[in-house]
Amino acid sequence: MATQSVTVVGAGFAGVEAAWALAERGFPVKLYEMRPATTTPAHTTGFFAELVCSNSLKSKSPTSPAGQLKAEMEALGSVVLRTAYENEVPGGQALAVDRNLFGASITEKLRNHPLIDVIDTEWTPQMFDGSPTIIASGPLSTDAISQWLANLTGRKHLYFYDAVSPTVDASSLDMDIVFAQSRYDKGEGNDYLNCPFERDSYTAFVEALISAERAPIRAFEAGGKRDAGQAELEELFVEKIKYFAGCTPIEAIAEGGLRSLAFGNFKPVGLTDPRTGKRPYAALQLRPENKEKTLYSLVACQNRLKFGEQKRVFQMVPGLEKAEFVRYGVIHRNTYLEAPRVLTADMELDDCPGVYVAGQLTGVEGYVESAAMGLLAGVSLASKLAGKDFTYPPRATAYGSLLSHLQDDTPREFAPMNINWGLFPENEKIKDKGVRREAKITAAQAAYAEWLGSLG
Repeated sequence: MATQSVTVVGAGFAGVEAAWALAERGFPVKLYEMRPATTTPAHTTGFFAELVCSNSLKSKSPTSPAGQLKAEMEALGSVVLRTAYENEVPGGQALAVDRNLFGASITEKLRNHPLIDVIDTEWTPQMFDGSPTIIASGPLSTDAISQWLANLTGRKHLYFYDAVSPTVDASSLDMDIVFAQSRYDKGEGNDYLNCPFERDSYTAFVEALISAERAPIRAFEAGGKRDAGQAELEELFVEKIKYFAGCTPIEAIAEGGLRSLAFGNFKPVGLTDPRTGKRPYAALQLRPENKEKTLYSLVACQNRLKFGEQKRVFQMVPGLEKAEFVRYGVIHRNTYLEAPRVLTADMELDDCPGVYVAGQLTGVEGYVESAAMGLLAGVSLASKLAGKDFTYPPRATAYGSLLSHLQDDTPREFAPMNINWGLFPENEKIKDKGVRREAKITAAQAAYAEWLGSLG
């Protein structure tokens, strides 16, 4: 039996997967979890892998990005998915679970595993002794862990608020309207794409933006009391956003006057609409989110609108009428690292050997994605400790697509991402979108099967 012990910090989705993967491969694990003795503003139970929001683990369809990721995780022995299916409730095409039964069951599995020693106390950086340690403390990491990570990586590479714009699938843009041009033709001609407004379309967009329904602020995001009113939370939240993220929601800018965006975020100077040969009245710009340019973010469009409202309002933008949103804009509490700058391909901190990061801290988003990164961290570390070479899943797979996002050093405002069609490699030779997506899944399945076979 292997004697090397591994420390896992946090029993959320990533932590339980990492601990289980290591223990199932013969490595003793010390799993630290501070709840319920010390809780967070978002948690209400002492269960491991607590579902703090929705009870849905996304699509079960084998031909969807989320379904493919699940299939890849199941092949590696995911304890989260096994437990989820054991406690499933009706949810249509989604994998929905009874949150209490799921939480109780997965907690029992981990506590009863002979190689997992659950330590019910808060882990602090002073406990790090150089032995392998996986930090899976999540978006509500303690101040001590957050400060430690900031010191190790540099404050500019650690984010405490997720203040990002919506992201769309490039294949869903209307390129008869959208045109490629950087302002004043600086840089590469296709660095940016532009959605040109005329006066009437711009006015309609701004009016819809201002009147759109906004997502409520949660107490833990503003640092306020649980019983504080929205007005008080709004005031606290704005101050924190200014301090941590230095941003203003686009709807708040629009409230400053009808032409606030035209003179600011959407200023059209230096642009020429090829359809008219003139400068547009205003222009929303799109920036590439990856090297393949299959994903584009809406520049300076961070917002707090409800997701359905974002789709309705931003599809009013010329060229985005049929846009498929792979991520909606958000401004909320979410601690994560700028992975391409500070993590190796093994999810190990560049400047602190022996410290690995898993889950949302790496820059993925969602229950399943967090669990997936924890599982992979456990599997890869187990191989390393056993003295074996570990080759990561190939680019064509769902795992490979997530890893590509985390290692893509394209100049951008790095933001957490869930698994989506735009992350998979694009086959430009296939013109039909439906056929192209089928080909992505087929390629992922074949590549993953071959990779599994190589593991022996």
